[in-house]
This record gives sequence, structure tokens and C-alpha cells, in this order.
Amino acid sequence: MLPAFVARDPYGAGIGAMVANVNDLAAMGARPLAIVDTLVGPTPVCREILRGLRWAGERYQVPVVGGHLTETDGPPAFSAFGLGRARSVLSATHTRPGQVLIVAACVDGAMRDDFLFFRSFEQQGVRLAADVRLLAEIAEAGAAVAAKDVSMAGMIGSLAMLLEPNQLGVTVDLTAVPAPAGVPLGDWLCCFPSYAFVLTGPAERAADCLAMFAGHGITAAVTGELDDSGLVRLAAGGSAVTVFDLRAEGVTRLAR
Repeated sequence: MLPAFVARDPYGAGIGAMVANVNDLAAMGARPLAIVDTLVGPTPVCREILRGLRWAGERYQVPVVGGHLTETDGPPAFSAFGLGRARSVLSATHTRPGQVLIVAACVDGAMRDDFLFFRSFEQQGVRLAADVRLLAEIAEAGAAVAAKDVSMAGMIGSLAMLLEPNQLGVTVDLTAVPAPAGVPLGDWLCCFPSYAFVLTGPAERAADCLAMFAGHGITAAVTGELDDSGLVRLAAGGSAVTVFDLRAEGVTRLAR
């Protein structure tokens, strides 16, 4: 976890570690099973981190089964690692030209004041555990074949990471992207939402995918179609701009 965040809001960092892991697992089509952690820092800070981790674990129904704790007067450092199981894997290597791009997000919530993190825990409430496991159901139904959780890279950065392995492109219709009321679009595209995913799948299964999200009260929409250009473009009002050329640059640089 970002050290400055851990030091400023250790309780929130505990929650954030759970969110990051369960969303990562969901984006691979896995159901989360357990979390382990590594924690170093002053006793009061460690206590708050573990309190936040426990709070989130209870709501996501994911136990913390072990880890390592070192109490010290030095600056805090915190990492967490998730374990899950997938029957059908959602993989960026499954992306192909002609697939549709779907953006799904919980748009009921509020942005933090100190940095771009959009919280929807209270709004999702008891649905949190089921919502994060919905991606596994979508994968098993074949309604999507690849996904990426929207995290610190923001929505467009996360999308570029999804398309990077096969160097595909897409024109994102910004007018179709689910977004919360009252939040500037620039902030929304750059923030870390507690529940947001980009997915790709066969066009003929898009309606099924959207219906599965709608059944959980999650807003989802088709926002583009994948092509072989390698260009990630944003379009609105009759104009478009290229923000990534994945043939010439990368995000993770793990592309073959």
C-alpha cells in the first residue's frame, strides 16, 4: 500500500488492501478465499490497519488467515496478498478485435476529500460479498472473457493494461461510460473506485453481461468495440483523442 496513505489513514489502508485484493481476484474470474498480510509499524498504527482489514473482511466475507507483524517505532509498511479460485479465468490474453468493451461500476457513493478514491461501501452494504463474486459468475456463463479492475491506474489506465498484452485498440464513448452524479468526469476517469471493472466479451453476449450486473444493482454499459489498431481513444461530442498507442508504448510493458 502507498506509504503516505498508510501513515495518514491506517484504518482506510486496511480497508483498501482488502478492496484491492478482492477486486484483483474478481477481475480474473476468481472467488476470493482468504487474505494474508505483512505489517510493520508502531503499535497504534498497526492496530488501526488490522481493524480496517477486519472490517472489510467481514463485509466481503473473506477471512484474514495469517501474516507477519513487526511492531517498531519506524514508519509503517503494509502489504496484503489474496488467494482465490477460478473455474473460468478472465484473462487479458483472451481479448480479440470485434469484442465489445463494457464498463461496470457502482456509481452510488462519494469521493474522498484528500485523494481520488470513490467509496460505495455503504451503498452496496450487504451486497458487497455477492457483488465482488459476480465476475466469477459472468466468467462461468461466458458473458465476458477478459476483465480488469479499475484501480490506481484509473479507468483509462486500467483499460490500457487490459488491451496491452494483445496490443489492441478501442474508441471509448465517454457519453456511455457509467459515472456518478456530481463528480467531474476527469476525476472519475482518474480515480480508484471501490467497485468498477472494464470487461470485454462477444458482442452477442453483451446483453447477458449487462443483465447480470443489473441484477445486482450495478450500472453497466457497452462503451466501445475492440480493434487491432493498438490505439486507446476517448470520444465525445463528435471528436476523439488518442491517449495510448500500445504499439509504441506500454503501461506494464509485459506485452509479448
